[in-house]
Amino acid sequence: MKAIYTIREAPPCEGNVLEGRDLSFGYGGFKVFEGVNIAVDEEQIVAIVGPSGIGKSTLLRILGGFLKPQTGVVLLFGKPVLRPTPQIMLVHQSIVTFPWMTALENVMLGLQYMRLDRKEAEEEAKRYLELVGLKGFESFYPKEMSGGMRQRVAIARALAARPSVLLMDEPFSHLDELTAENLRRELYNMLFNESTTLKGVVLVSHNLYEVVELSDVVYVLNGRPARVVDVVDIDLQRPRNLKDPAVTKYVDILYASLTKTPEGS
Repeated sequence: MKAIYTIREAPPCEGNVLEGRDLSFGYGGFKVFEGVNIAVDEEQIVAIVGPSGIGKSTLLRILGGFLKPQTGVVLLFGKPVLRPTPQIMLVHQSIVTFPWMTALENVMLGLQYMRLDRKEAEEEAKRYLELVGLKGFESFYPKEMSGGMRQRVAIARALAARPSVLLMDEPFSHLDELTAENLRRELYNMLFNESTTLKGVVLVSHNLYEVVELSDVVYVLNGRPARVVDVVDIDLQRPRNLKDPAVTKYVDILYASLTKTPEGS
């Protein structure tokens, strides 16, 4: 098992899919986080964990270009991200599906910027619904689907935009545990395969078992203002069994990192 190490310098951008360098953000005189460095390599799921209110979701939105950092820069394949782009898509914890649209129509929203004709858009949307396990549910409305099915629709819509990076903000928090478990089990193969354009994922979660099950690298935020206090490589083969003692060891490492007193606090 690899040890925890602390980032002290910004990681190099060469070879990274997405990178945040020296990111700081605050409201008025209150500094939320500062000096945050984060990098996502190809076919990696990178997780961000930290106490509630530490700024995880804010950091995620900065990485997507939805908010501007006070200092620092976000790079996608080495080029600055200055505004939202279809190359970086966000899946919300609130399971955003439009109730007046069918599953097919919801997914087609992700294709609008491509200006496809309707037949092409429908075929593409069907392909992504099949990818997330919803073949045959194209004409269903959100009220006719379970929470897990609606989140699959949201993931399909995000993937249909052909992004390079997917940002996931507590994507399983509104699902019952059995549904969340089934979706997590399929997620890696769902995201990274020859049918998608995806190169990297950034996941925010408070569930440490979920983080260990899904992630390749975990960034731990702590302190006021928050900083990256630890980076943990999850060196386990997939699929991962939550009953594996190695998973519990990683959870213990993350818990210890989250509960220790940060330097300078």
